[in-house]
Amino acid sequence: MVQPVAALGAAMVTVSGCVWYLPALVDLRAGADRPDSRRTAAAACLSGWSTTGVIALLLVLAEAWWAPAAAAVTGAAVTAVLRGRAVVQRRREARQAAHDWAELRADPRPAGPGRSRRVVAVLLACGLFTAVTTAALEMAVARERGPDLLSLAVAPTGIVALSVVLAVTYAGLARRRAGAGGYRRP
Repeated sequence: MVQPVAALGAAMVTVSGCVWYLPALVDLRAGADRPDSRRTAAAACLSGWSTTGVIALLLVLAEAWWAPAAAAVTGAAVTAVLRGRAVVQRRREARQAAHDWAELRADPRPAGPGRSRRVVAVLLACGLFTAVTTAALEMAVARERGPDLLSLAVAPTGIVALSVVLAVTYAGLARRRAGAGGYRRP
């Protein structure tokens, strides 16, 4: 009378395990849509739950205890091997994913003139435009008061010198910044 009761218990446990083995079956049927580690873990889950079903069946059919015990040992071994393999695959996939994300986070632009070249050109152009405008305004004022050659020469020259100093300073800072965190080939 002990084996039929144990068979009924194993059958009920197997039926109640559907919350684990039905999603595992879906993972296996999904095929390449799931990662290898997940499919291997699903195979381990299915082998474990099918082992309990086989044990329930053997408890009803076999009179000796050694047949269900052998099925239990074999099923547990297969399940453990598959689960171990799934863990190893998952670690490998995690390392690969970390490597891929690290490559994506790398700055893809090479350290070069890029934006700094345009900023330097704008600084120089603005300085020259301002110097020419200042000289033209001073010449218009000089017609009324008389020519003051010193102010005609000093103001535009100072403006051009200031724009050149700003452009050189910005270019140096951009070069230093690009050298510190620029693109490095692996």
